Amino acid sequence: MDDEARPRPRGDAASQLATEDLAPYSQDELEARIALLETEIARVEKHRLMAAAQRDAAEALFGRKE
Repeated sequence: MDDEARPRPRGDAASQLATEDLAPYSQDELEARIALLETEIARVEKHRLMAAAQRDAAEALFGRKE
């Protein structure tokens, strides 16, 4: 079974991160965490824009699916 055919796991990493206790982290660790999350946001946004461009190209070629 290829990866795309497998069901997505319930929940996601962002939801798990949102409930994590931040009290044990130092200021430096929090800064590093913010940088990592900002990088991940940029990666997801780039992927979202590419997916939207592909969808728009398909709609332009085949017409809008309703």
